[in-house]
Amino acid sequence: MPVPCDPDRLRVSRERTHFDHRGRRRRADGDGTGNRGHAALDDAAGRQRCGRQRQAKRDPLLHACSPPPLGYDDSSIANPLEDRKDVMTESELREEINHLPAPLRAQLESAGFDRDALIALAAPLFARARGDATATGEERNRVRGEVEPPRAGDIKEAPVPGSATHERLAAAGLEILRRGELAFCVMAGGMATRMGGVVKALVDALDGQTFLDLRLRENRTWSERTGFPIPLWLMTSDATDAPIRDALARRGAPPHVAAFKQGLGLRLTKEGRLFRGDDGEPSTYAPGHGDLPDALRRSGLLSSFVARGGRYVWIANLDNLGATIDEALLGHHLEQGRDVQVEVTAKVAEDRGGIPVWADASEDGGHVPGSTMPRQSRGHGVVRRLQVLEEFRLPRGFDANAVRVFNTNTFLVNANALLHTRVHYTWFEVEKKVGTRTAVQFERLLQELTGAMEATYVRVPREGDVSRFLPVKDFDELQRRKGQVQAVAKSRGMLRPLETESR
Repeated sequence: MPVPCDPDRLRVSRERTHFDHRGRRRRADGDGTGNRGHAALDDAAGRQRCGRQRQAKRDPLLHACSPPPLGYDDSSIANPLEDRKDVMTESELREEINHLPAPLRAQLESAGFDRDALIALAAPLFARARGDATATGEERNRVRGEVEPPRAGDIKEAPVPGSATHERLAAAGLEILRRGELAFCVMAGGMATRMGGVVKALVDALDGQTFLDLRLRENRTWSERTGFPIPLWLMTSDATDAPIRDALARRGAPPHVAAFKQGLGLRLTKEGRLFRGDDGEPSTYAPGHGDLPDALRRSGLLSSFVARGGRYVWIANLDNLGATIDEALLGHHLEQGRDVQVEVTAKVAEDRGGIPVWADASEDGGHVPGSTMPRQSRGHGVVRRLQVLEEFRLPRGFDANAVRVFNTNTFLVNANALLHTRVHYTWFEVEKKVGTRTAVQFERLLQELTGAMEATYVRVPREGDVSRFLPVKDFDELQRRKGQVQAVAKSRGMLRPLETESR
């Protein structure tokens, strides 16, 4: 999710590492990996042997593979075998996971946790703990191959209200809504840490009206206008699920409003062991909004929607109240005929975030049954796609400021493509402060859909009551934006009372 005027958001101070969709670390330039010898003690001969030079705390004039000279006092030198006492192995991590308490194992399994994938993702942690030289996380992060900015005509303009084009597209979009072919999905997961530990869905966006209230009212407005109950799905997390479900029950949410949980991950130490909190229990986390497609499939909501004739899913952040149903944009997506429509908006000042660029993608990562869209194949299983890349993934020397739009994290996706497309997700290693200690967790990003699907990009407004980019990340930003939030909510049918307002 882009964050206006926040240059620290994508700064790689949280070191990230690049992996393929199977959890295997991709080889990067200068990334020397593999089985290499390490300095070890020869108990029989009392001397060292090694397969390569290893840096150690000894006289720099001594050769790393030579026995110490007579009379040399090495009592202060760390024993190489003792150095390795904290080094983890795949089998040891597997055993740690296998011996988790049964309730936690069941919870992880229900959330789609993949033990073998985590073990594979942990391989670079094991290697670093052994002292193996590897490329920096920053370098592993960067995409390979040529990256180009969008070309003329790649970024479409949103239909202008009052124009003939807007009227034509709005009519087409309204018919889709009346046939019950759209579902709206908001991301309400995460760790509930940005607003003082309070679940954001239950924070008052306007006086006495929570973000959840406003989303429910918008849904009711559109369902009544179209004469069809538009499915509203909320992706929750382990931290937000119970409070949101309780709030939905107390508000008497209709049956077409449903919650589903994103995945659950296990944090690791820098050495690759399970990270445990101050209570001694394994530390879990929500692995990023890239979980949404898999979580939606697990829930059964998507497959049943498609079986009933559903064709489109609109995905947006809960806190971006500007990202609402818009019949003209729905008609625009229909007319373009692509798998996904990505909303971008103009950058202002020092805005940072994911940008659309041409880059290589895996050819088999975007196969959609029945799709007839042409693809720019480069051969050898590689195609060129206009896709969203975060700035930390761009090659050195590529000027992100040359692209004057960025991703709003709002996507309109063909339901069949969302259900069936194979996405080669990149997992990123993220260092996270947990109390006073540093943990490692692996996350993925939703915008990687654009590396697997043919995408259309449409520039949407960010000012006034027509804004479609109105993110609220903390209480200070909410206070600054309250006037605009009020105007947008009023213009989109969010301020009407719910039938059940009890809290």
